[in-house]
This record gives sequence, structure tokens and C-alpha cells, in this order.
Amino acid sequence: MSSEIDARLKSIQAKLQEVVKQCNSLQKENAQLRKQLNRSTEHVTEKSEQLQTLQQKVDVLKLGASGWNEQEKAELEKRIDVYLKEIDKCLALLNN
Repeated sequence: MSSEIDARLKSIQAKLQEVVKQCNSLQKENAQLRKQLNRSTEHVTEKSEQLQTLQQKVDVLKLGASGWNEQEKAELEKRIDVYLKEIDKCLALLNN
């Protein structure tokens, strides 16, 4: 009877040690994921600020573009569109 109790206690102790190992592992993973989330959040914030800056520049250029010919305006708009698309792709990747 005593050996049966000892065997059960050892089994419970082994399971408890496994749970403790899993808990420690999950805590480490959680800490890493939190750091990654913080970095991603900072990156998204930075890209949002860049987007705002570029949008302001676009507005300024549109105001100043009145003296340009149509081809120059079209080329500028294409370049700006490419930049905005690249920023949108970056933001989409960061949000996923």
C-alpha cells in the first residue's frame, strides 16, 4: 500500500514539474512576444508619421504645381502614388 502511494506521489510530482517547465517556457515566450509587439507598434507609429509628412508634402506640391506643365504634374503624381502604395504595404504588413 505504501509503495502504491509513493508511486502516485512520484507521478504527481513529475507532472507538476512538467507543468512548471511549461509555465516557464510560456512566460519567456510571452515576454518575447510583448517585446516584438512593442517594436511593431513603434514601427507602425513611425510609418504613420512618415505618411502624414508625405501627405503634407503632397498638399504643398499640389499647391505649388500650378506653374508646371501637365506631363510634369502627372509624373510627380505617379511618383507620389508609388511612395504612398509602398507605405500602405508596410503598414499592412505590420498590422498582420
